[in-house]
Amino acid sequence: MTALFVDEYPAEARLVKAAFLSSFIAFGIGALFGIIQALHRTDIFRFIDSIKYYTVLTGHGVFLVIAFTIFFLVGLYQWAVTDSLERGPVDIRFTWFWYGLMAIGSFLAAISILAGFLEQPPMVLGAELRANVLFTFYAPLEANPLYYIGLALFLVGTWLAGIDWFRTWWAWRDENPGKRIPLRTFMVLTTMIMFFLGSIGVIVSILVFILPWSLEITESLNPLLTRTLFWFFGHMIVYFWLLPAYLLWYSVLPKLSGGRLFSDPLARVVFILFVLLSTPVGIHHQYMDPGIAEGFKFIAMTNTMFLLLPSFLTAFTVVASMEHGARQRGGEGRFNWLRALPWRNPAFTGMALAGLIFAFGGFTGIVNAGMNINYLVHNALWIPGHIHAQVGTATALTLMAGSYWLVPQLTGNRLVGRQVALVQVVLWFVGIVFMTNSMFRAGLVGVPRRTAEPQYQGFDYDVGVGSMGELNAQLALGGTLLFISAMLFLVLMLLTVFNNDSEPLVDGTLPPALSGPEDSPQVLDNLRLWFGIAFVLVVLAYALPLAGIVAQSGLFGQDIPPFPVSSEAVIYLEFGLEYVGAFVT
Repeated sequence: MTALFVDEYPAEARLVKAAFLSSFIAFGIGALFGIIQALHRTDIFRFIDSIKYYTVLTGHGVFLVIAFTIFFLVGLYQWAVTDSLERGPVDIRFTWFWYGLMAIGSFLAAISILAGFLEQPPMVLGAELRANVLFTFYAPLEANPLYYIGLALFLVGTWLAGIDWFRTWWAWRDENPGKRIPLRTFMVLTTMIMFFLGSIGVIVSILVFILPWSLEITESLNPLLTRTLFWFFGHMIVYFWLLPAYLLWYSVLPKLSGGRLFSDPLARVVFILFVLLSTPVGIHHQYMDPGIAEGFKFIAMTNTMFLLLPSFLTAFTVVASMEHGARQRGGEGRFNWLRALPWRNPAFTGMALAGLIFAFGGFTGIVNAGMNINYLVHNALWIPGHIHAQVGTATALTLMAGSYWLVPQLTGNRLVGRQVALVQVVLWFVGIVFMTNSMFRAGLVGVPRRTAEPQYQGFDYDVGVGSMGELNAQLALGGTLLFISAMLFLVLMLLTVFNNDSEPLVDGTLPPALSGPEDSPQVLDNLRLWFGIAFVLVVLAYALPLAGIVAQSGLFGQDIPPFPVSSEAVIYLEFGLEYVGAFVT
């Protein structure tokens, strides 16, 4: 390995930079939509009317939780595979092909969403060019077919990216018979096995049901079936967003701490557990849905609790690695070693603060997973609070902090504004604390999510301590700080790319773990075995519930027409209805 990735692998570095550029563009648009939402919901300042609020809400979800995270993921994983295997892809043209598919797909979806701001959107494929269906795109809300085509192309591109990385590993394995899979490549491959298995649901939902329905090839669909297929995919995708952060925590964070990863075998076990456990739990998002037996919901709840295990193992391994680094730097005492950590390094501080928020967000996830407690917070503002703590900080802040370490290696330029970068990551941390605190508290008293006007006429929420005005102020303040932090990050990235200083002062080599792969059983690297077990668990979790849904309401539902995205649809959204109960016998 070299200290500078761009010098050793210039062709691969161009691909990684292109993926990061796409990610950062999506991040900027999504952040802009985020501040519009925060100020609109709190009635502090309204840039748009409440109908267009749902265009903003859709864009915020799609640009941030799909485009930003996954474009960054493919860039980061291309770096990880190339650097850890010390070889490029089998065919770089194929690599650019899957990136091109992802870029085209995201562009089509973006055009469909942004057209919602027009007073009279153009007619495309026989329908108005709109996609105000939110990130979850529940039927029978209907987007323009172009939106679903864009999503399909994006998913196909992501599948091909995984195939490309497997091809690279297979070529490396032929060149290095008998060697264990390098840890970062192992993380990439297991993540993609999880994605291949978990994305089957949403691919079937789009290609078999929703896209033909939007093109009027089929007359109706089964809302509960497509919703369940979405959540077959929907909880796995949370870990698909999160595992790039895990890769950085396990590989880069120990180095920045001044030491080495505590245990390579524990890291492999964690990623295997995500392969096994991430998909058979999606029904815990559907506790309130009729048409799914309570027993299956209970099984999903039980399986979800097992996902605490890889999180606890990660907390132990990462903190132990940080402590080892701190003591290598002269840290002493039971807790004083924390002072020896490089807190002035924005890459380290950002990742450490992201991990702290992740721990807090994980405990709130236990509330979401429990059937009886979930009834209190379902469809309330608590849920966005949890999402912003996990994907919005554990993932997003880690990716931003990781960029401060990785982008100089991709450009050959010194990071501009290290002190400003430190302010940026701290500002994000403070902003998310204010925002999620207000969301959690408001959610506990029943303030709904996904609404332009959370206050209903003639009704007020009993907050107890404080007031709705105080909670709204916290939400607006937190959203504003997050937007400022996001803009600072993008400016620093832009300045770094065009910085002419060719001394990046970044050592890109990663030291071996204290406990390496040789200390673990060979079976951990048996990817076929873990895929087979994961497949069986998914079949056990979903075969009977899906069969029951089809038996109740038919494969294509009961002649359910499209529900137009109009003011009437907004009324339904205001009251949190999700279009399931009315269509299930």
